[in-house]
Amino acid sequence: MSESRSAQLRVIAALAVVFLFTGGAHQLRSGVSSAPDFPCTVDSGVEVSIEISKGATGSDIALQLYEAGVIKSSSAFFRLAVADKRSAMIAPGAHVISKEICAADALNQLLDPKRIAGLINIMEGAWNSEVFKSMVNAGFKESDIQSAIARIELPSGFKSLEGLLFPAQYSFAKDTSANDALQAMMDRAATELAKSGITTGAGKYSAQQLLTMASIIQAEGKTGDFRKIARVILNRLEKGMPLQMDSTVHYVQKARGDIFLSTKSTLLKSEYNTYRKYGLPPGPIGNPGFDAMFAAASAAPGDWIYFVTVAPGDTRFTASYDQFSSWKIEYKKNLRAGLFGSSK
Repeated sequence: MSESRSAQLRVIAALAVVFLFTGGAHQLRSGVSSAPDFPCTVDSGVEVSIEISKGATGSDIALQLYEAGVIKSSSAFFRLAVADKRSAMIAPGAHVISKEICAADALNQLLDPKRIAGLINIMEGAWNSEVFKSMVNAGFKESDIQSAIARIELPSGFKSLEGLLFPAQYSFAKDTSANDALQAMMDRAATELAKSGITTGAGKYSAQQLLTMASIIQAEGKTGDFRKIARVILNRLEKGMPLQMDSTVHYVQKARGDIFLSTKSTLLKSEYNTYRKYGLPPGPIGNPGFDAMFAAASAAPGDWIYFVTVAPGDTRFTASYDQFSSWKIEYKKNLRAGLFGSSK
């Protein structure tokens, strides 16, 4: 039993624009100390949509902003952007920007994720079905997404796309194909899998199995407990015990936000039901973040085979069934008392 975790990674997909010293570079070297700019205390209240293309340069964006009436001069924005490292994080896509604002405000608005149209936000632990729904909401056609899923080539050693769409905040330029969008998410996952040690380490378990563990770890607890949960999974596998993880049943049921699992649910016929089936489920039960990946590859040392979240923020680990049973009684008491927001 555990607390679900859903933490947003505020990371824009690696499709950022590139600020090059082009166009305005001569002006920077010429010794001119200033450029026409609107006062930063003024906002016309009028907004315009600016489409930033993938690979756009700083001078490209400065000119777009000037021609749209956002800034008073392209040089004012360009000077600011080349001096501010944050400018490299401007994401491609449609940005809603106020007109007649100073260059500094224009940069801040370009970096504001709330002003980017069509954002795809993948939460840690999100199911692929939820990711695809977000893509549809961002403007991708469902038929194109399904076609891309059928065509996409998975990394070597992996059997399922589930778990390979890395949790982050993505923004794609207009007309980006569904295939390219999914590939960008998979490329990010490949990078994080390598950094975590899942695909670069050598051990008893395959990268696919470790990713499956990571997805369970992600769903079962909070970051501070991840490595302990990983050890519980490994210890149970080593002892030939069923994992008995509620999250794997919730995955089959597509249930979110309910920590309670009924006895009837534990009898569900599914390869993902770790109460009935021994070993790991056939694949990931969601898309884990880096911390869960790292935990799967670097479990904490310990003899624990049981854990239970007795109260919000209070997860306990033990190798003793008697101790676990005692804590479980405490958990049920707190559940009935409404500490988890449920009286079930």
